[in-house]
Amino acid sequence: MPNVRETIQQAEDFLIGPYGVKSRDSAGRMTPEADDPLRTCFQRDRDRILHCNAFRRLKYKTQVFLSPERDHYRTRLTHTLEVSQIARTISRSLRLNEDLTEAIALGHDLGHTPFGHAGERALTGCFPEGFRHNEQSVRVVQVLEKNGKGLNLTREVIDGIVNHTSGVATTLEGRVVRLSDRIAYINHDIDDAIRARVLAEEDIPLAIRNQLGGGRTQRINTLVHSVVEHSTDDILMEQEVNEAFEELHDFMFRMVYRNPVAKGQEGKAVKMVQQLYYYFVENPEHLPAEYQRVLEQDGVRRAACDYIAGMTDRYAVDMYTELFIPYSWK
Repeated sequence: MPNVRETIQQAEDFLIGPYGVKSRDSAGRMTPEADDPLRTCFQRDRDRILHCNAFRRLKYKTQVFLSPERDHYRTRLTHTLEVSQIARTISRSLRLNEDLTEAIALGHDLGHTPFGHAGERALTGCFPEGFRHNEQSVRVVQVLEKNGKGLNLTREVIDGIVNHTSGVATTLEGRVVRLSDRIAYINHDIDDAIRARVLAEEDIPLAIRNQLGGGRTQRINTLVHSVVEHSTDDILMEQEVNEAFEELHDFMFRMVYRNPVAKGQEGKAVKMVQQLYYYFVENPEHLPAEYQRVLEQDGVRRAACDYIAGMTDRYAVDMYTELFIPYSWK
């Protein structure tokens, strides 16, 4: 059987430009592994992330609106897929490594808590070391997955994941994911806010609509085209487009992310997460078996934090109900 990976790597010499990362030039993994005959190292990373437990749990984790009842609201999983698609389009157009980009995009939010950023704030308030979901995503793929073995991803993917919210990724592929994350969440959060009647398209300032376009599709097209047209050795947008995008981001914070209608349940979610955390710190024997290993290695607070960060919204509610809500005699 021919070595398909080598054929792919030869194709990369033509498809990937001078600023992209070719798979043969990867800095490698923390634990070296033999090459796969069918897939490059970045393709293997993408597959490992796609098949891991944490990725499946994203289906039931909040994006903006807590536990929405209708089917069309975004979840952390649909957000991740939208980021991946936008990032792949940009990377392909800029002749970067699309496989590396996709792996980073699929893994960037694996460490997100239940109840979105409300859960993140809750753990930040009670976990002594503080909580940042980008760092937790790295912990998931390096320490928690595969019963403590981790996924042993390449250094480029790890770098892109940890730098997707702050810092600067060493690869342009990682920087593409960071910008694609913002493009995706701003636009689909507008879509969800309109669906929830928190916002109307006409509420977006006219100057922003004139610059970026009216409607989600036009805005994303404008932003993506601007990135592709103005990026060379860094990932940039045209100044006027970038200014309008920043204004749209500020508008969303005022109108949606701090809106009492959209965020009315977040106080309850924060209290719920914190009560669960303190319960397991005080009752570590009730942690599941896989987190007893974390307890022994890193202490009870780290184990409780890891366990709660991995919960889905509904699992956290069920656990809280079981532990704290009285039930009737049968």
